[in-house]
Amino acid sequence: MIDGALTNGLLFFLLIAAFSAVHFRDNLNAVLALSVFNTGMSVIFAVYQAPDVALAEAVVGAGLGTALFLIAVSKTRPCPRQPREPQ
Repeated sequence: MIDGALTNGLLFFLLIAAFSAVHFRDNLNAVLALSVFNTGMSVIFAVYQAPDVALAEAVVGAGLGTALFLIAVSKTRPCPRQPREPQ
């Protein structure tokens, strides 16, 4: 049986990675946080003794997905930031 503390720690790590991927304003940082999330998911699958799913998640999620997102981010240009007006 899997230790509860290990599972809770991994799930907390995934929660932090998911929230950081959503809340980053910079696209590159969001892509990297999503890659960390996918790597964490593959670790959870490996811990739960599903090595085939873990390998597929690592290759597709953390590998190909990150590469495609990085290519997409590299082809975009940053939006100019407009200064805030004082309230």
